[in-house]
Formats: sequence, C-alpha cells, structure tokens
Amino acid sequence: MTARAFFARSALTLLATLLISLAPELRAAPKACPALLNHTFARLQDDAPQSLCQYAGKVILVVNTASFCGFTSQYEGLEKLYADKKESGLVILGFPSNDFGNQEPGTSKQIAEFCTNTYGVKFPMFAKSSVSRANPNPLFAELGRATEFPRWNFHKYLIDREGRLIKSYSSVTSPSDRSIQQDIDRALKARPPA
Repeated sequence: MTARAFFARSALTLLATLLISLAPELRAAPKACPALLNHTFARLQDDAPQSLCQYAGKVILVVNTASFCGFTSQYEGLEKLYADKKESGLVILGFPSNDFGNQEPGTSKQIAEFCTNTYGVKFPMFAKSSVSRANPNPLFAELGRATEFPRWNFHKYLIDREGRLIKSYSSVTSPSDRSIQQDIDRALKARPPA
C-alpha cells in the first residue's frame, strides 16, 4: 500500500468515526415495540392486518364499541377528541364487539359504513372481536387482567407514550368527561420516548 493510499484510507476512517460520534441516533437500535402494543388486528374497513406497534410513542385511548347501544353517541365525542388532540399525539383505537346485548351484529362493512356515515369516524377502527372476560382478544385480555374487563360497550383504557396502561374508564365516562380529559392532557404533556 502506498503512503498516499494509507493516508486516504486513514482519513476516511477518521471521518467515518467522527460522523458516527456526532450522530448517536445513527448508532441507536430501533426502539422495540412495547409488549402491550405487540399485537396485530384486522382493520375494520378492509381486514388488512395492522400492527399496534405503529402507535408506539402515542397516547392511546382504546375503546370497545357497538352501533346499537345507549352509549353509541359517544362516537361523536370520541371523534371530536381525536380531531382536537391527534396533532398532540393522541390516537383512539376502536374495537367493535357484539359481547354485550348483541348490540354490534353487523359485518365489518356495515359497521364501517355506520361509523363513517353516522358519526364521521376517522380514528382507527378494527374488525369486530370479543372483549369480554369470557374470550377477549389478546389486547383486551392484557388490559382486563391489569385493571378490569369491560362490563359493557364503550369501556375505555388509556395507555401512555411508553405503552403502559394508565387507567380504565367505565362506559358511563364520556369522552368529554373532565377526569378523562385531564388524564389525557397529562399523558400528552409527558415527554415522548427518545
């Protein structure tokens, strides 16, 4: 190797080392998906599989929903909450369920049309699944074991940016309730994971 080639190679090595030391994020491994979010569910509109890992770093409100329930009008409040706070990092995840009073009997297509046409729902919705203690989907199994299982439609769970469950709320707690609003605002103010 000539002296010139040696110096050129040494200069490149030094430059590469310097760049790496100045940009630690280039060396950082991608963050792992929080265990609570490490699930995949079919999207309501087209049954395409969706990993909940895509919501890591967001504040998440998980809600079991139904189209023919006394609490169905909460869709309106949920959509308003989502529209108002999504830019701050809130996402609402809807999980239709027919577990309580057979109040969600429709197909995915019917449920999606109802949500869009009646309430203008734009937050992510997933295919109908079971959420009750008897046979919950994997996410609701974890959430229920950690706090309580839903006893009716529109039960809510708040998850922080780190993927940790903060609190659960009964069906009677509306999306505009002061306590849930304050809890969401506190969670949104917490620093996002680095």
